[in-house]
Amino acid sequence: MQVKQDFMRVLSAALEHDVLTRRDWEEEVLLVYAIIENGGKQYKVQEGDIVFVDRLAAEEGSTVVFDKVLAVSGENGLNVGTPFVAGASVTAKVIEHGKDRKIIVFKFKPKKNYRRKQGHRQPHTKVQIEKISVQ
Repeated sequence: MQVKQDFMRVLSAALEHDVLTRRDWEEEVLLVYAIIENGGKQYKVQEGDIVFVDRLAAEEGSTVVFDKVLAVSGENGLNVGTPFVAGASVTAKVIEHGKDRKIIVFKFKPKKNYRRKQGHRQPHTKVQIEKISVQ
């Protein structure tokens, strides 16, 4: 991420001094991203991103591979799978396990003295995306 921020700073300085036109740098900047599916949810990820996914059965510090890749954007444009991209995978490192903030589930029926209060904290896994690969 630091490299991307440095690049954008240099780029904005070059645009201010008319060294580059906007069209020149738009063609050179290539954002590689993938859309993965995990736990019934879809995540748009890039290399270096930190993502919170549903709890995985993996130890902290281990590597996990997401094979359900719905789409990959790269040098050859956008590659959309039907339903998944063949040979594509996303490798991530498990940073830690935790729980989300508590939500309150409150059931109430008027005039019947029916009240039920229940709390829930969804378990999650924090992962860092290391590599997006397409074969």
